[in-house]
Amino acid sequence: MSNGSTIRSFFIEVGDLSYFTRRFFSEIFKRPFEFKELLRQCYNMGNRSLLLVGITGFIIGLVLTLQTRPTLMEFGAVSWMPSMVGISIVREIGPIITALVCAGRIGSGIGAELGSMRVTEQIDAMEVSGTNPFKFLVVTRVMATTLMLPLLVIVGDMIALFGSFLVENVKGNVSFMLYFNQVFDALEFGDIIPATIKSVFFGLAIGIVGCYKGYYCKKGTAGVGKAANSAVVLTSLLLFIIDFIAVFVTDIFYDL
Repeated sequence: MSNGSTIRSFFIEVGDLSYFTRRFFSEIFKRPFEFKELLRQCYNMGNRSLLLVGITGFIIGLVLTLQTRPTLMEFGAVSWMPSMVGISIVREIGPIITALVCAGRIGSGIGAELGSMRVTEQIDAMEVSGTNPFKFLVVTRVMATTLMLPLLVIVGDMIALFGSFLVENVKGNVSFMLYFNQVFDALEFGDIIPATIKSVFFGLAIGIVGCYKGYYCKKGTAGVGKAANSAVVLTSLLLFIIDFIAVFVTDIFYDL
């Protein structure tokens, strides 16, 4: 494939994804509202991802503390460990790691599920029967990821901080109250609110890309696998772009 056709395919993909996103925002306010399906998707996505997010957060907290502690001890600043770990996890590590885990777990699942429905012509059957498959399948899933990801980030952050506390408790004999008092003393609303806002955009990106890849999946079983794989790749790229923009904008507000 030549460079010209690659660039052309890229801009076509961007245009199609933009149109898909615009259609989502136009459909979200139209009746009927599929509240039952939305709640089912929220439960499925949150419940199925909770264990993986918890394990990942716990290991991140352990590893971050174990690797940072010797360096802080060299400078005699080990007492700053709870504050540093708390700010690092809440501001950056927790949201982006949780989003990447959910991109692999939820994004690929949505892409494969909708791709299978497209290949087996279930979506076409819904259109023929007079129902709105975009409203039922896409809007509910995107809303579910947008609502659930901030909650998963909060859970992942707390478990990561608990993992960090265990290391400090064993290595430095730091009590639970002392550790978390230092963590919450170091945190401000300026740390929590931007992290929560960008978590909402992370969830929106995961849902939009996963649904887009699955909804327009090409025919055949190979198309389903490609839809799931490309959903994860494209979502991961978008997450880093959104994260960079969020950090850049937040840094401007800090300077002001």
